[in-house]
Amino acid sequence: MKLKLLAAFFCFAAVAFATNVNGAVIRPGFNAAFLAANDDFSTGQIPLGFTANFFGTPFTQAYLNNNGNMTFAASLFTFTPFGLTSAIGNPIIAPFFGDVDTRGLGSDLLRYGVGVVGGRAAFGATWDGAGVGYFPSSVDLLNKFQVVLVDRSDVAPGDFDIEFNYDQIQWETGSASGGINGFGGSSARAGFSNGSGIAGTNFELAGSGVTLAFVDSGPAATRLISNRFGSSIDRGAIDGQYVFQARNGSVNVVVPEPASIAIWSFISVACFSLTNRRRSAVSRCS
Repeated sequence: MKLKLLAAFFCFAAVAFATNVNGAVIRPGFNAAFLAANDDFSTGQIPLGFTANFFGTPFTQAYLNNNGNMTFAASLFTFTPFGLTSAIGNPIIAPFFGDVDTRGLGSDLLRYGVGVVGGRAAFGATWDGAGVGYFPSSVDLLNKFQVVLVDRSDVAPGDFDIEFNYDQIQWETGSASGGINGFGGSSARAGFSNGSGIAGTNFELAGSGVTLAFVDSGPAATRLISNRFGSSIDRGAIDGQYVFQARNGSVNVVVPEPASIAIWSFISVACFSLTNRRRSAVSRCS
């Protein structure tokens, strides 16, 4: 099956000082189950409640990994974020791939469950509540974020939406990844990939792996809580929300170019039609 990654012309305004003060960007629910306080652990396979055609491969289950991501071929214990554009072998959706450590007193947990979004079945994983800390058991800075998959079989079988929702991003790196007090080193990444490493089968948000890019105190053009793109099925577009549509084995991505404050920027169309190849090798690191 072929994958088309479409980057359409899109106007994107960088918001200088926007914040989600009421936490409304995080969807309620999706918290019936949880992964106990840990460092680098994962769940077993968790049913999504529907079929998700992710880059041409149908999935009905996923592994949830404490370090800010979900994978489909196997669990992922890696704590230092790696680039999602290489041949990692394991399909991944990562709202915030960084060294999350929920053992500290004051950190919340990875919580997950099924729900309904816009009248459609949905599955979500939430690193929220009081927020989650970073390695080693640090809670002086806390992050609040979420990934939600929404069934869109009303469009076509296997179609779904991916939502990344961000309410608070105070740290970017654990100390085992070169960070000092939550910053620097190998900084967090956000995006998704089918694991093949083929151009057009993966995507990362601008600022991935860049020091201070994602955090609330970072540049307005890349901090996660201040920007948006895409539009959800039930609430349009709001700051801190990034929506990607998976349709008929393709993922349509509207990619904003980092822009100066209050200046509208445009990006050109990039259209890829590539033969999808899924490798069986699994990238794991304990």
